[in-house]
Amino acid sequence: MSSDQTTSGSNNSVYSVIKQALSGEHRDYTTGSIRRAVIFLSIPMILEMCMESVFAVVDIFFVGRIGKEAVATVGLTESVLTLVYSMAMGLSMAATAMVARRTGEKNPEGAAHAAAQAINLALGVTVVVSLAGFLLAPDILRLMGGSPETVANGAIYTRIMFGGSVVIMLLYLINGIFRGAGNASMAMWSLWLANGFNILLCPLLIHYFGLKGAAIATTVGRGIGVIYQLYHLFRGKGIIRISARSFKPDLPLLKAIAKVAWTGTTQFLIQSGSWIVLVWIVAHVAISKDAAIAGYQVAIRIFIFFLLPAWGMSNAAATLVGQNLGAQRPDRAEQSVWTAARYNGIFMFIVTLLFLFGSDAIVSFMNKDPEVQKVAVLALRVVSLGYIIYGVGMVLTNAFNGAGDTRTPTLINIFCFWAFQIPLAYILAMALHLGPLGVFIAIPVTELAVIISSYLIFRKGNWKKVKI
Repeated sequence: MSSDQTTSGSNNSVYSVIKQALSGEHRDYTTGSIRRAVIFLSIPMILEMCMESVFAVVDIFFVGRIGKEAVATVGLTESVLTLVYSMAMGLSMAATAMVARRTGEKNPEGAAHAAAQAINLALGVTVVVSLAGFLLAPDILRLMGGSPETVANGAIYTRIMFGGSVVIMLLYLINGIFRGAGNASMAMWSLWLANGFNILLCPLLIHYFGLKGAAIATTVGRGIGVIYQLYHLFRGKGIIRISARSFKPDLPLLKAIAKVAWTGTTQFLIQSGSWIVLVWIVAHVAISKDAAIAGYQVAIRIFIFFLLPAWGMSNAAATLVGQNLGAQRPDRAEQSVWTAARYNGIFMFIVTLLFLFGSDAIVSFMNKDPEVQKVAVLALRVVSLGYIIYGVGMVLTNAFNGAGDTRTPTLINIFCFWAFQIPLAYILAMALHLGPLGVFIAIPVTELAVIISSYLIFRKGNWKKVKI
């Protein structure tokens, strides 16, 4: 066979795998090749997370043209919105674990019922969060260290983002339902649709309404994605199809979901809360407050852009763990985790090289302010040193979550992020006078502690015995 024929066959094979992965066809992930199962789930999940990561940079890209006070507003708002994201991810995690377990047990009715109860729980939580964020918007920006100009001009942005947090909650949650059922392509398409509208609306609405337009564009885009999700939950042909009677409150099931979601939410609140404290430290040790906050936020958006695809791979591991535990195949669940961890480590190695040698070009594309660029480039280069560790660690963390053992990673996060990372960042940045560099150094050091702890606990195998 000629080399051209070999290349053509290889290309056709790659195209065929991608096409099958995106088709939305239901597959049984409890049998067959583990490598193939990881690939089929990972492709749409990675593409889904690529779109989620685009959400993280689109606003900052267009808002960067307004000025650094506007960038600081977006950054500070998003820092506090991570609390909403944490709750959304905790609920999504619980839904994924519940739906995956019922799917592995070949119980689609139970999976649909669990999905509906998770939505009930999410709507109840969101009402409180939206109201609090809407009313306290100026205080939030002031508390986070925003300058008087940032507070005066940015409160409306913060009000809209918090007021529309219901679409954030539902977008995360329902995609978790689809992923748990193994229908990762549906989750991907809903996020692509949401982000497509955000990209179209963001520059247009910023032109007419300024910073407020960015908030409107993001909220409307996510809302369209949620409408698409709900249509397929009620009218779709997938394994999960919800009816109105599925929403009748089921107190025992609501308690079971809340138990998994509570520790899952706490897990992310602890992690995101530590990031909020890091933002506060950066703001208080930098010579130019707005430039430091803006630079750090630009760097965070770039981190997220490359981390979320890796998170997609770890989501594949969570689905495989949940479904295989439901099918009484714990050894296959563990093998799936190690396969996903290996692939994720390779991907993050490539990202590390990109950040070490291409940070200047990446940051200059995002923001033209020299002060902002200096902080962002420094953050990228230092934090990227822990990327391989982070890639493997997030797979192990999501393996616990996929099994419904959200308590273990929560305890790891309490120790590593609050008892270790924050004191370390404070000492390096303030006591040793390293400034923002001290904060950046603390991040990869902490990730090393996370992966060591996760690995040692994962090897014990207690996660295989969790019942949900």
